[in-house]
Amino acid sequence: MTNRRLTGLSRSVIESLVSEVGPQWRAQHRDRLASRTRRRRVGSGAKHRFGFVDRLLATLVHLRHGLTHDVVAAWFGVHRSTISRSIAEVRPLLAERGCLVHDGVRLRTLSDVVAYLGHHPQALMDATEVRVRRPVAGRAGRDRFVSGKARLNTMKALVICDPLGRLLFCGETRPGSMHDITQARTAGLVDLLLQAPLGVRILADAGYQGLGTDTAGAVITPRPKPRKRQTSLPPSVIAAHEATRKRHSSQRIRVEHAIGHLKNWRILGRYHGRRESFDTTIRAIAGLLSEHQHTDRTEHNARRIRALPATPQIR
Repeated sequence: MTNRRLTGLSRSVIESLVSEVGPQWRAQHRDRLASRTRRRRVGSGAKHRFGFVDRLLATLVHLRHGLTHDVVAAWFGVHRSTISRSIAEVRPLLAERGCLVHDGVRLRTLSDVVAYLGHHPQALMDATEVRVRRPVAGRAGRDRFVSGKARLNTMKALVICDPLGRLLFCGETRPGSMHDITQARTAGLVDLLLQAPLGVRILADAGYQGLGTDTAGAVITPRPKPRKRQTSLPPSVIAAHEATRKRHSSQRIRVEHAIGHLKNWRILGRYHGRRESFDTTIRAIAGLLSEHQHTDRTEHNARRIRALPATPQIR
Protein backbone atom coordinates (compact mmCIF):
# COMPACT_ATOMS: atom_id res chain seq x y z
CA MET A 1 0.00 0.00 0.00
CA THR A 2 2.98 2.35 0.27
CA ASN A 3 3.61 2.01 -3.47
CA ARG A 4 3.51 5.48 -5.01
CA ARG A 5 1.30 4.27 -7.87
CA LEU A 6 -1.48 3.47 -5.40
CA THR A 7 -1.47 6.56 -3.22
CA GLY A 8 0.45 9.10 -5.31
CA LEU A 9 2.74 9.80 -2.34
CA SER A 10 6.12 8.55 -1.19
CA ARG A 11 6.63 6.52 1.97
CA SER A 12 8.17 9.49 3.80
CA VAL A 13 5.09 11.65 3.11
CA ILE A 14 2.75 8.92 4.34
CA GLU A 15 4.83 8.50 7.51
CA SER A 16 4.61 12.25 8.19
CA LEU A 17 0.84 12.12 7.65
CA VAL A 18 0.50 9.28 10.15
CA SER A 19 2.54 11.15 12.78
CA GLU A 20 0.78 14.49 12.22
CA VAL A 21 -2.84 13.66 11.42
CA GLY A 22 -3.09 10.50 13.55
CA PRO A 23 -3.16 12.29 16.95
CA GLN A 24 -5.73 14.77 15.59
CA TRP A 25 -8.01 11.96 14.47
CA ARG A 26 -7.69 10.15 17.81
CA ALA A 27 -8.45 13.33 19.77
CA GLN A 28 -11.45 13.99 17.55
CA HIS A 29 -12.63 10.42 18.07
CA ARG A 30 -12.30 10.70 21.86
CA ASP A 31 -14.20 14.00 21.89
CA ARG A 32 -16.98 12.49 19.82
CA LEU A 33 -17.30 9.56 22.23
CA ALA A 34 -17.26 11.80 25.30
CA SER A 35 -19.84 14.24 23.91
CA ARG A 36 -22.76 11.78 24.00
CA THR A 37 -24.53 10.03 26.87
CA ARG A 38 -22.92 6.70 27.59
CA ARG A 39 -23.64 3.71 29.80
CA ARG A 40 -20.04 2.54 29.71
CA ARG A 41 -16.85 4.52 30.05
CA VAL A 42 -14.86 5.62 27.00
CA GLY A 43 -12.54 2.85 25.85
CA SER A 44 -14.66 -0.10 26.83
CA GLY A 45 -16.31 -2.39 24.32
CA ALA A 46 -15.04 -3.65 20.98
CA LYS A 47 -11.85 -2.16 19.61
CA HIS A 48 -11.36 -0.83 16.10
CA ARG A 49 -9.87 -3.40 13.74
CA PHE A 50 -9.75 -0.78 10.96
CA GLY A 51 -7.22 1.59 12.52
CA PHE A 52 -6.17 5.08 11.53
CA VAL A 53 -3.42 3.97 9.14
CA ASP A 54 -5.95 1.84 7.23
CA ARG A 55 -8.41 4.74 7.15
CA LEU A 56 -5.72 7.10 5.87
CA LEU A 57 -4.63 4.72 3.11
CA ALA A 58 -8.24 4.11 2.07
CA THR A 59 -8.79 7.87 1.81
CA LEU A 60 -5.62 8.35 -0.25
CA VAL A 61 -6.55 5.56 -2.66
CA HIS A 62 -10.05 7.01 -3.04
CA LEU A 63 -8.70 10.50 -3.79
CA ARG A 64 -5.92 9.32 -6.09
CA HIS A 65 -7.95 6.98 -8.29
CA GLY A 66 -11.53 8.18 -7.79
CA LEU A 67 -12.70 4.69 -6.82
CA THR A 68 -16.17 4.25 -5.36
CA HIS A 69 -16.56 3.42 -1.70
CA ASP A 70 -17.80 -0.05 -2.61
CA VAL A 71 -14.61 -0.87 -4.52
CA VAL A 72 -12.34 0.46 -1.74
CA ALA A 73 -14.35 -1.49 0.84
CA ALA A 74 -13.98 -4.72 -1.13
CA TRP A 75 -10.24 -4.09 -1.44
CA PHE A 76 -9.76 -3.53 2.30
CA GLY A 77 -12.23 -6.25 3.32
CA VAL A 78 -14.62 -4.03 5.30
CA HIS A 79 -18.18 -2.73 4.88
CA ARG A 80 -18.87 0.22 2.60
CA SER A 81 -20.20 2.31 5.50
CA THR A 82 -16.83 1.93 7.25
CA ILE A 83 -15.05 3.41 4.22
CA SER A 84 -17.59 6.22 3.88
CA ARG A 85 -17.22 7.13 7.55
CA SER A 86 -13.43 6.91 7.39
CA ILE A 87 -13.18 9.22 4.37
CA ALA A 88 -15.60 11.69 5.95
CA GLU A 89 -13.39 11.82 9.06
CA VAL A 90 -9.91 11.91 7.46
CA ARG A 91 -10.52 14.17 4.46
CA PRO A 92 -11.37 17.34 6.49
CA LEU A 93 -8.24 16.81 8.60
CA LEU A 94 -6.14 16.69 5.43
CA ALA A 95 -7.86 19.82 4.08
CA GLU A 96 -7.14 21.82 7.23
CA ARG A 97 -3.38 21.34 6.87
CA GLY A 98 -2.97 23.82 3.99
CA CYS A 99 -0.09 23.96 1.52
CA LEU A 100 3.46 23.36 2.70
CA VAL A 101 6.03 25.95 1.56
CA HIS A 102 8.87 25.49 4.06
CA ASP A 103 9.68 23.18 6.94
CA GLY A 104 6.72 23.59 9.27
CA VAL A 105 5.30 26.62 7.40
CA ARG A 106 1.87 26.13 5.85
CA LEU A 107 -0.45 28.51 4.01
CA ARG A 108 -4.12 27.92 4.80
CA THR A 109 -5.89 31.15 3.78
CA LEU A 110 -5.50 33.93 1.24
CA SER A 111 -4.23 36.25 3.96
CA ASP A 112 -1.45 33.74 4.68
CA VAL A 113 -0.56 33.70 0.98
CA VAL A 114 -0.40 37.50 0.73
CA ALA A 115 1.77 37.66 3.86
CA TYR A 116 4.07 35.04 2.31
CA LEU A 117 4.28 37.09 -0.89
CA GLY A 118 5.69 39.95 1.16
CA HIS A 119 8.94 37.92 1.30
CA HIS A 120 8.53 36.08 -2.04
CA PRO A 121 6.77 38.68 -4.22
CA GLN A 122 6.18 36.62 -7.38
CA ALA A 123 3.18 34.30 -7.85
CA LEU A 124 0.87 32.91 -10.54
CA MET A 125 -2.93 32.69 -10.33
CA ASP A 126 -5.71 30.94 -12.22
CA ALA A 127 -9.03 29.17 -11.64
CA THR A 128 -9.94 25.58 -12.47
CA GLU A 129 -13.32 23.92 -12.90
CA VAL A 130 -14.39 20.38 -12.02
CA ARG A 131 -17.60 18.79 -13.17
CA VAL A 132 -20.14 18.07 -10.42
CA ARG A 133 -23.60 16.59 -10.17
CA ARG A 134 -26.44 18.92 -11.15
CA PRO A 135 -29.03 19.78 -8.46
CA VAL A 136 -32.37 18.02 -8.81
CA ALA A 137 -35.14 19.64 -10.82
CA GLY A 138 -37.19 22.22 -8.97
CA ARG A 139 -34.48 23.13 -6.47
CA ALA A 140 -33.69 26.83 -6.13
CA GLY A 141 -30.39 27.95 -7.65
CA ARG A 142 -30.18 24.99 -9.99
CA ASP A 143 -28.56 27.06 -12.74
CA ARG A 144 -25.81 28.48 -10.51
CA PHE A 145 -23.50 25.60 -11.38
CA VAL A 146 -23.80 25.85 -15.17
CA SER A 147 -20.46 27.04 -16.51
CA GLY A 148 -20.60 29.36 -19.49
CA LYS A 149 -17.17 28.17 -20.57
CA ALA A 150 -17.42 24.41 -20.12
CA ARG A 151 -21.19 24.17 -20.80
CA LEU A 152 -21.37 21.75 -17.86
CA ASN A 153 -22.31 21.81 -14.20
CA THR A 154 -19.05 22.64 -12.43
CA MET A 155 -17.46 23.96 -9.26
CA LYS A 156 -14.58 26.43 -9.50
CA ALA A 157 -11.49 26.73 -7.28
CA LEU A 158 -8.85 29.48 -7.08
CA VAL A 159 -5.27 28.23 -7.53
CA ILE A 160 -2.11 30.20 -6.65
CA CYS A 161 1.43 28.89 -7.08
CA ASP A 162 4.98 30.25 -7.12
CA PRO A 163 6.98 30.84 -10.36
CA LEU A 164 8.29 27.26 -10.18
CA GLY A 165 4.78 25.77 -10.09
CA ARG A 166 4.74 24.80 -6.40
CA LEU A 167 1.27 25.20 -4.91
CA LEU A 168 0.69 28.01 -2.41
CA PHE A 169 -3.10 27.96 -2.17
CA CYS A 170 -6.13 26.16 -3.55
CA GLY A 171 -9.64 26.92 -2.38
CA GLU A 172 -12.32 29.64 -2.25
CA THR A 173 -14.60 27.34 -4.24
CA ARG A 174 -17.58 28.89 -6.02
CA PRO A 175 -20.30 27.64 -8.41
CA GLY A 176 -19.19 27.30 -12.02
CA SER A 177 -21.38 30.15 -13.31
CA MET A 178 -19.26 32.73 -11.46
CA HIS A 179 -16.61 34.52 -13.50
CA ASP A 180 -12.95 34.19 -12.53
CA ILE A 181 -12.54 37.86 -11.62
CA THR A 182 -15.75 37.82 -9.56
CA GLN A 183 -14.49 34.80 -7.65
CA ALA A 184 -11.26 36.66 -6.77
CA ARG A 185 -13.19 39.74 -5.68
CA THR A 186 -15.67 37.86 -3.51
CA ALA A 187 -12.78 35.98 -1.90
CA GLY A 188 -11.38 39.32 -0.64
CA LEU A 189 -8.21 39.18 -2.71
CA VAL A 190 -8.47 42.84 -3.80
CA ASP A 191 -8.48 44.19 -0.24
CA LEU A 192 -5.62 41.91 0.76
CA LEU A 193 -3.43 42.99 -2.18
CA LEU A 194 -4.11 46.68 -1.52
CA GLN A 195 -2.64 46.19 1.96
CA ALA A 196 0.25 44.03 0.72
CA PRO A 197 3.84 45.34 0.63
CA LEU A 198 5.07 47.08 -2.49
CA GLY A 199 6.53 44.85 -5.16
CA VAL A 200 4.02 41.98 -4.91
CA ARG A 201 3.17 40.78 -8.40
CA ILE A 202 0.70 38.06 -9.42
CA LEU A 203 0.53 36.97 -13.05
CA ALA A 204 -2.94 36.00 -14.30
CA ASP A 205 -4.66 35.29 -17.61
CA ALA A 206 -7.11 37.44 -19.57
CA GLY A 207 -10.00 36.33 -17.36
CA TYR A 208 -8.70 38.70 -14.67
CA GLN A 209 -8.41 41.83 -16.85
CA GLY A 210 -9.45 44.77 -14.72
CA LEU A 211 -8.13 43.31 -11.50
CA GLY A 212 -4.81 45.07 -12.01
CA THR A 213 -6.55 48.46 -11.77
CA ASP A 214 -8.40 47.38 -8.61
CA THR A 215 -5.17 46.23 -6.93
CA ALA A 216 -2.91 49.14 -7.99
CA GLY A 217 -0.97 46.97 -10.42
CA ALA A 218 -0.41 43.97 -8.13
CA VAL A 219 -2.18 41.66 -10.62
CA ILE A 220 -0.64 41.63 -14.10
CA THR A 221 -2.73 40.41 -17.04
CA PRO A 222 -1.82 40.13 -20.75
CA ARG A 223 -2.40 43.08 -23.02
CA PRO A 224 -5.68 42.82 -24.99
CA LYS A 225 -5.51 41.57 -28.55
CA PRO A 226 -5.60 44.24 -31.31
CA ARG A 227 -9.09 44.98 -32.55
CA LYS A 228 -10.03 44.67 -36.19
CA ARG A 229 -9.74 48.41 -36.73
CA GLN A 230 -6.18 48.24 -35.37
CA THR A 231 -4.97 45.72 -37.95
CA SER A 232 -3.54 48.60 -39.98
CA LEU A 233 -0.86 49.15 -37.34
CA PRO A 234 2.76 48.76 -38.45
CA PRO A 235 4.00 45.14 -38.46
CA SER A 236 6.68 46.01 -35.92
CA VAL A 237 4.05 47.21 -33.41
CA ILE A 238 1.95 44.07 -33.91
CA ALA A 239 5.03 41.84 -33.55
CA ALA A 240 6.08 43.59 -30.33
CA HIS A 241 2.53 43.21 -28.99
CA GLU A 242 2.47 39.48 -29.75
CA ALA A 243 5.92 39.03 -28.23
CA THR A 244 4.72 40.66 -25.01
CA ARG A 245 1.68 38.36 -24.84
CA LYS A 246 3.83 35.30 -25.55
CA ARG A 247 6.34 36.26 -22.86
CA HIS A 248 3.51 36.68 -20.34
CA SER A 249 2.03 33.31 -21.33
CA SER A 250 5.38 31.53 -21.03
CA GLN A 251 5.83 32.90 -17.50
CA ARG A 252 2.28 32.00 -16.47
CA ILE A 253 2.27 28.45 -17.88
CA ARG A 254 3.52 26.97 -14.60
CA VAL A 255 0.14 27.51 -12.93
CA GLU A 256 -1.45 25.45 -15.72
CA HIS A 257 1.06 22.69 -14.95
CA ALA A 258 0.11 22.91 -11.25
CA ILE A 259 -3.57 22.51 -12.15
CA GLY A 260 -2.64 19.53 -14.31
CA HIS A 261 -0.88 17.91 -11.34
CA LEU A 262 -4.01 18.47 -9.26
CA LYS A 263 -6.16 16.73 -11.84
CA ASN A 264 -3.81 13.77 -11.99
CA TRP A 265 -5.79 12.78 -8.91
CA ARG A 266 -8.68 11.07 -10.68
CA ILE A 267 -11.36 12.29 -8.31
CA LEU A 268 -10.80 15.79 -9.76
CA GLY A 269 -9.96 14.77 -13.32
CA ARG A 270 -13.28 13.26 -14.36
CA TYR A 271 -16.39 13.85 -12.31
CA HIS A 272 -16.99 14.80 -8.69
CA GLY A 273 -20.38 13.59 -7.58
CA ARG A 274 -20.91 15.50 -4.33
CA ARG A 275 -20.81 19.29 -4.46
CA GLU A 276 -20.79 19.53 -0.65
CA SER A 277 -17.42 17.81 -0.31
CA PHE A 278 -15.68 19.46 -3.27
CA ASP A 279 -14.04 22.18 -1.17
CA THR A 280 -12.47 19.79 1.34
CA THR A 281 -11.48 17.38 -1.45
CA ILE A 282 -9.53 19.87 -3.55
CA ARG A 283 -7.91 21.51 -0.50
CA ALA A 284 -6.85 18.12 0.83
CA ILE A 285 -5.30 17.15 -2.52
CA ALA A 286 -3.53 20.53 -2.80
CA GLY A 287 -2.00 20.06 0.66
CA LEU A 288 -0.86 16.53 -0.16
CA LEU A 289 0.58 17.61 -3.49
CA SER A 290 2.48 20.53 -1.97
CA GLU A 291 4.01 18.25 0.67
CA HIS A 292 4.88 15.74 -2.03
CA GLN A 293 6.63 18.47 -4.03
CA HIS A 294 8.48 19.74 -0.97
CA THR A 295 9.61 16.27 0.12
CA ASP A 296 10.69 15.27 -3.38
CA ARG A 297 12.75 18.45 -3.68
CA THR A 298 14.43 17.80 -0.33
CA GLU A 299 15.18 14.17 -1.19
CA HIS A 300 16.45 15.18 -4.64
CA ASN A 301 18.82 17.71 -3.10
CA ALA A 302 20.05 15.13 -0.60
CA ARG A 303 20.73 12.60 -3.38
CA ARG A 304 22.46 15.31 -5.40
CA ILE A 305 24.73 16.17 -2.47
CA ARG A 306 25.59 12.52 -1.89
CA ALA A 307 26.36 12.11 -5.61
CA LEU A 308 28.85 14.99 -5.71
CA PRO A 309 32.48 13.89 -5.84
CA ALA A 310 34.61 14.38 -2.77
CA THR A 311 36.53 17.61 -2.68
CA PRO A 312 40.26 16.91 -3.07
CA GLN A 313 42.35 17.94 -0.13
CA ILE A 314 44.82 20.71 -0.77
CA ARG A 315 48.25 20.04 0.69
